[in-house]
Amino acid sequence: MQREELGDLLAFMVVAEEKSFTKAAARLGMSQSSLSLIIKRLESRLGIRLLTRTTRSVAPTNAGEQLLFALGPAFGAIDAQLSRLSDFRDKPAGNFRITAGQHAIDTILWPKLSKLLVEYPDIKVELNAESALTDIVAERFDAGVRLGDQVEKDMIAVRIGPPARMIVVAAPSCFQDQPRPSTPQELAAHRCINLRLPSYGGFYAWEFSRDGHDVRVRVDGQVAFNGVPQLVRATLDGFGLAFIHEDTVRQYLDNGQLVQVLAEWTPPFPGYHLYYPSRRHPSPAFTMLVDALRHYD
Repeated sequence: MQREELGDLLAFMVVAEEKSFTKAAARLGMSQSSLSLIIKRLESRLGIRLLTRTTRSVAPTNAGEQLLFALGPAFGAIDAQLSRLSDFRDKPAGNFRITAGQHAIDTILWPKLSKLLVEYPDIKVELNAESALTDIVAERFDAGVRLGDQVEKDMIAVRIGPPARMIVVAAPSCFQDQPRPSTPQELAAHRCINLRLPSYGGFYAWEFSRDGHDVRVRVDGQVAFNGVPQLVRATLDGFGLAFIHEDTVRQYLDNGQLVQVLAEWTPPFPGYHLYYPSRRHPSPAFTMLVDALRHYD
């Protein structure tokens, strides 16, 4: 196989994964027109159409699906071998892609990684903020970050944060005309602020637990958001009760701008964990990255 053919196959794999020439070109660092010519050249050489193109999407044909299935493990093995070569460097080096929620990036990943990256300039990290649960193998991420109870059992999980807690908060003005709720069911009588999460397929149902009794409540109100900063702003403005990470609003609880309710129904739960496939051979750089993120009591 010629070196050019290997590059063409890589280009095809990225287009098939991204299902978009625009996104694939950005990922490969080339123009969309150049990428299109590469795919046409590959299809011409093979004499088979590998991709179905429409005005809105790109998808592998049956032949393309079979080729993609074969290329994934092959390029994965090449990536693994290249990672092992970093063992011979004087300083650890490597490129790593990590998927995580915005809250985890802001509160844990970036504060810790920013210190590591200053000391080791040959380690490069891409952080993708996503609220949906991601298949890190299929999407070619090196690792993911999720709450402990959301990590698949076939993954190696490393605790990187303290226990977490979701709490119900509101501006004091929300309770001028009605009493504070004492049970989750009483939230139905209050204005609440919904949060739409892709991983839940709609509005997030608030989750409570007390004495081994779990309750999920769907709330209603005048406004809803798909971003936490907007949710906090609306809560401070008195538009209703919100269900949110405690550390996100701790400053507002301390200064009295917000008050907490239903505290006995919101116990702590396992915090953020970094996870990666158990079959991965950790390079020195990846091991150093994991150790930098690891949480110690």
